[in-house]
This record gives sequence, structure tokens and C-alpha cells, in this order.
Amino acid sequence: MLEEVAEIVEAAGKIAAARFGTDFRRWEKVPGQPVCDVDLEVDAFLRDQLNALDSEAGWLSEETVDLSDRIERRRLWVVDPIDGTRDYVRSRPGWCVSVALIEDRVPVLGALAAPLRKELWTASRGQGSWRNGARLRVSARTELTGARVPADSLPKVDRDLVPVAKPNSIALRIAMVAAGEADLLATLRWGFEWDIAAAALIAEEAGATVTGALGQPLAFNTASGEAFGVLISTPGIHAAAVERLRERALAVV
Repeated sequence: MLEEVAEIVEAAGKIAAARFGTDFRRWEKVPGQPVCDVDLEVDAFLRDQLNALDSEAGWLSEETVDLSDRIERRRLWVVDPIDGTRDYVRSRPGWCVSVALIEDRVPVLGALAAPLRKELWTASRGQGSWRNGARLRVSARTELTGARVPADSLPKVDRDLVPVAKPNSIALRIAMVAAGEADLLATLRWGFEWDIAAAALIAEEAGATVTGALGQPLAFNTASGEAFGVLISTPGIHAAAVERLRERALAVV
């Protein structure tokens, strides 16, 4: 099914790309959380196409009212029609369409389409992950000091890390770890499953260690549709990253 999902996600990316930089309607769901009518258009397209592919799967999307019956289903589509909307509305390329298929609470298929970056990322559980057909593999870094982190800036306590260019899309930042273009991605806040589901599988299949902010396993199709933080890194630095971030994470959770 991965090929069909990838084709659908790529088509959704083309819909968003066709309206990129045009005079579409935009507003804020809550302060600091932009949304636009392109989000809704892509969401409707994805729901129609993915439901035709697997009508028995539940549905969880950033731009659709959540239906509680999804948690009773074995499979679930987890969708972010435009991850990185802030970059999209500002005519920047750091956004993507993100789709994952969850089965028994773990991602089994994932695809990201970032048309302005000319990137299509895909993964299937146990079969590896790919960008534009090239197999992905995390870096071999084993020392936390010097690790590359997608960030605009770093706090003083983390100045031994190296910031690298950061797209607004968290899915693309996670994918950077999968591609060996970053070594560590961490968030210390509650977030939504649709932000991370597809990219987490892409990173895991590239050899990354994928957990929550405290090192806990990630679970999907939860009642809230949320998870506390994400910590994705090369295997050789993951334990050190968990230890460094533990106090900060506990202060939030």
C-alpha cells in the first residue's frame, strides 16, 4: 500500500504547491497557530483518497473534528495536511504534507511530501525509509557534544551543540535526522500525533532511536491524540540526550 499512499500524498502536495504564494484566506485557530483554506482543501482531498484506499481505518487530522470511535479501530490514518503552516503562509519552503497509517498503535506506513523542496519521503515498517528513492541512514555520531540540531538558536546550556537550518515543519526536522543531516531533534512540550507519526517511522526505519522526551516509548491512536515531547537521535547519543533533558522535561510534564 505504500506506493498508493505516496502517490496520494504527492498529489496533495501538488494541490498545496499550486496555491503557494497566492491570495488564499488565512486566520489563527488560536493565537500563534495559523491555518488557511489550503489546509482545509488538502485535508478534504486526503480524506477522500485515503478513505477509498482503506475505508475501515479511523481518521485523525489536525483540520478535522476528532471522532472518538477511532480508538476502537485497529488502523488509523493520521494526517497533517500542511505541517509547517507558518512557513506556508509566509511563502517559505519548510512545510510538507504528512500522512501515516497506524496499526495496533504503531506507525506502519509513512509519507511526507515537500514539493517546494522537491522531496518525497516514505517508510514502511521493517522495510526501511527513503527520500526520492534513495535509502536513508542516520549519522554515526556517538558524542553528544557537537551534535547537529535543527534550531534557530540554542540556550546557553546547549551551546556545545551545533544549530543547523530549521524548517518550520517538525516532520521535516525529524526527517533531517533520518537523512543524516541532523543528529538530534527534541521537543519538551505536549504535541499532537499528526505532527510526528509519519516522520517518526521514517526516522526509526533509518536507524534512529525514537522516543518521547523522557525516553518513553511513543504510542499512537491515544484518546487525547497527544504525546509528551519527542526525542529522536542517532542511537549513540540518545541516552546522553535523555539525561541532559530530563530535568527540563520533568519541569514541563
